[in-house]
Amino acid sequence: MPLNSPLPSPMAITKLPSPSMFKKRSSPSLTSAASYLSALSQADARARSVNRSSSPASTPALSLSSSITSSSEDTVLHEFDADDNADGLALPARPPTSEQVFTTVHTEFGHCANGEYRLTSQHTPGAEVPAHVDQDPPYYILFSTYISYLILICLGHVRDFVGKRLSPKSYKHLIPRDGYAPLNSDFDSFYTRRLKTRMDECFSQPVTGVAGRTILLLDRLSPDYNHTQVFTGTKTRALNISSYNYLGFAQARGGCADAVEECIKRYGISTCGSRLEGGSSDLHTISEALVAKFVGMEDALISSMGFATNSTYIPALVGKGCLVISDELNHASIRFGVRISGANVRMFKHNDMGSLEALLREVISQGQPKTHRPWKKILIIVEGLYSMEGTLVNLPGILELKKKYKFYLFVDEAHSIGALGPRGRGVADYFGVNPRGIDILMGTFTKSFGAAGGYIAGNKTLIDRLRVNGHSGAYAEAMTPPVLTQVIASMASIMGIALPSTSSSGTLRITPSSSCSTAVPAEESQHPGPAPSNSLPPWIQLPPSLASGSEGSTRLRRLAFNSRYLHNGLIKLGFITYGHPSSPIVPLLLFNPGKMNMFHRMMKDRQTPIIVVVVAYPATPLVTSRVRFCVSAAHTKEDVDCVLRACDEIGDVLDLKHGLGKRERWGVQRVLGSAVELAGM
Repeated sequence: MPLNSPLPSPMAITKLPSPSMFKKRSSPSLTSAASYLSALSQADARARSVNRSSSPASTPALSLSSSITSSSEDTVLHEFDADDNADGLALPARPPTSEQVFTTVHTEFGHCANGEYRLTSQHTPGAEVPAHVDQDPPYYILFSTYISYLILICLGHVRDFVGKRLSPKSYKHLIPRDGYAPLNSDFDSFYTRRLKTRMDECFSQPVTGVAGRTILLLDRLSPDYNHTQVFTGTKTRALNISSYNYLGFAQARGGCADAVEECIKRYGISTCGSRLEGGSSDLHTISEALVAKFVGMEDALISSMGFATNSTYIPALVGKGCLVISDELNHASIRFGVRISGANVRMFKHNDMGSLEALLREVISQGQPKTHRPWKKILIIVEGLYSMEGTLVNLPGILELKKKYKFYLFVDEAHSIGALGPRGRGVADYFGVNPRGIDILMGTFTKSFGAAGGYIAGNKTLIDRLRVNGHSGAYAEAMTPPVLTQVIASMASIMGIALPSTSSSGTLRITPSSSCSTAVPAEESQHPGPAPSNSLPPWIQLPPSLASGSEGSTRLRRLAFNSRYLHNGLIKLGFITYGHPSSPIVPLLLFNPGKMNMFHRMMKDRQTPIIVVVVAYPATPLVTSRVRFCVSAAHTKEDVDCVLRACDEIGDVLDLKHGLGKRERWGVQRVLGSAVELAGM
């Protein structure tokens, strides 16, 4: 909440007259668009004076045109004048030179021209895949965490006991009346009423504008202890480290946005139907062919919702008499899909190949319960990148077991597709394995592509069957044309578009399937490769930097650097973190539920506000509450510095540094000065 807000928050921290330790130290960063332009003019004057004697290698830019697109210049300048760049988020810290021509708005996609801040996301051949290790804090942290929950539960029951007698109107939704049973269970809603409500300031934060590098928060307060929220009418721009925007394609300006705008003019907003009932368009077949090409599979189908991709297509893969072996930390959509499929399910320890092989031996030797007949099929479901832990699947280990035990493999790449691998093709690309060795690949377009929906990819026979038997094909609305265009444009930007060729080797042909026509490649091409020039609608004209794939490659390398830098930087500062260093999801363990609200508020109340996501039970175990940082290619090195500096200060206050001893920890200045070294570790 801005400091000049007219309405005080009943839960706000008391502001002391002395400078807060959470305020960022003053820096020589530019404070307004006017000062930014002034600095550019002065730099240009100096360059011109030098140019009289010798010609420099590069000269400073003369205006903001090298930093922003001309179509958005007026809007951005007006916005900057209003915000005055007091938070340091509106303008880059270093003015660009004339050779550094940026085509993005800094608030949506940060400007970073330093080639040292780039890294390739790739597994080292022959190296072991890091195992997931649950690092425990000191015993006093665990003890205080359990005591905190015990106090909250006891106080909650006391308040319920007294409140039902002194203020029965507040509990009428939990008490039978007029012959009707209550819709809400008193026992089941206890956690929501007495624990989560205390932390509702952390959740469902309303925002406006583009969820890019920064985001605008709609400020709110609660006059009744979080039972209701009231908007203050003010806004706060914050550094966005919470959104699934791994490659930074969530932009309101640029080549992808221009293509979406053109699509709306041609196709409108919706196809107004399901895929099997008049909702399929040529954009659907083009998108599915491009997805299949992107992931290296024979065919693919698209669903309009990521959660529904798992929950509606898994029941079409398995049923009674089948066995699903699931990682214990798989997403709720997988659990829901398996539950309604009717198949038997067993779970193995998270990413533990020893546990998986022992379970495989047991279930194969024992067969089905009671009858001991062989299973009709065994399907193992894992995630490529686990959204709460940040761990990568041990894909090479699972593929070795697959050769030995002959099961089917389903990999959910909701978070890994587009974010991992030297070409952004997911965990198979990261580990350098052939994606055809995996039977079913699932993914979503929400995270790396700035869109919505999901896909299933596999061999053509399987996909044709799923089109008919999956619930989404008949009952769910088809993905809308603007979203399809965003998928096509962003995916083509990552792949790059091949130059037109006179040969027919790269052409696409439409072949009838059991439900609809599907675009497939006429001849197999090497994977991973660029998108054929005729695989995109002719009216989609991407800028050269996107069409060549150079900008997509740069985004992948920026994401890889930012991810490893933040992960290793937090560890060196002494925090307990989970996950793989290459993961764009970086969980930082908080443990105590009281620290969740404080961490969220302290990050948001800094001079450079930072918006984060805190995660608690039931999404995580009760005592492993955490803050989950979502890194993006849109972030600059200075943005990650800002996050590390904030965590260092807040971590000292909230006693969060339990990963390393005091003598082993690095100082924050050493961490910030060793970014390249840390990213390469």
